[in-house]
Amino acid sequence: MPQISHETGTVHYRKEGGGPGLVLVHGAGGDAETNWAHLMPGFADIRTVIAPDYAGSGRTEGPGGDLTLDLLADQVAATFDGPSDLVGFSLGSAVAVTIAARRPELVRRLVLIAGWTHLADSRLELGLRTWARLADTDPESFAAYGPLVAFSPGFVSAVGAKSLMAGEAPPGTVRQIDLALRVDVRDLLPKIAVPTLVIGATKDYLIPVEHHRALHAAIPGSAYAEIDSGHVVLHEHPDEVTRLIRNFVTDETNG
Repeated sequence: MPQISHETGTVHYRKEGGGPGLVLVHGAGGDAETNWAHLMPGFADIRTVIAPDYAGSGRTEGPGGDLTLDLLADQVAATFDGPSDLVGFSLGSAVAVTIAARRPELVRRLVLIAGWTHLADSRLELGLRTWARLADTDPESFAAYGPLVAFSPGFVSAVGAKSLMAGEAPPGTVRQIDLALRVDVRDLLPKIAVPTLVIGATKDYLIPVEHHRALHAAIPGSAYAEIDSGHVVLHEHPDEVTRLIRNFVTDETNG
């Protein structure tokens, strides 16, 4: 697995394919492998695909203390190999927004999946705080909570809950969820000047779809697509996600 040195430590990442860059940013509790490995071959024929593990995920160790969006954005930006298209999922969408707003020279096009602008309502806060508490104190309940909030009911019934139960939380999960609770990118969104696609999930019970729609509304000129899916749309509808991203990044009218 390639790696690059950063002031916060060594950042590990997956890389495959050829051509212009496409950087994929994972969500809290995930990593490059669990979020993106199955999708990377679908882009490798047209892009050099880079999927970093930011602090506390995969082989990238956390630096200690509270995480910040700036820290994670700097780690992800260190893996860019020149200007690239950028895709962020869940917490990764906030990381991607931070890069696009503060390092615009790096980003050609931006795709945000199942993201949010800030902790806008008590239900969102309740869902994230419960997830963090279970990750920290109750591995068995944490494993059961995942399928309840991460996937749509139909997907859980079809695949089977046991196959979706992830076991103990990865070491960096609690710090990453704590950061998710502190996300507020409202001041950054008007600064995004690159072509942007926001993808929402209609059956998202962790970050309800109203937040995806609000993210789209706050980014001037952004496009929007919605998939009938739970939060982890990357696994529920991988072909549709791949199609939407490919079409967007290869459309010459998008920059």
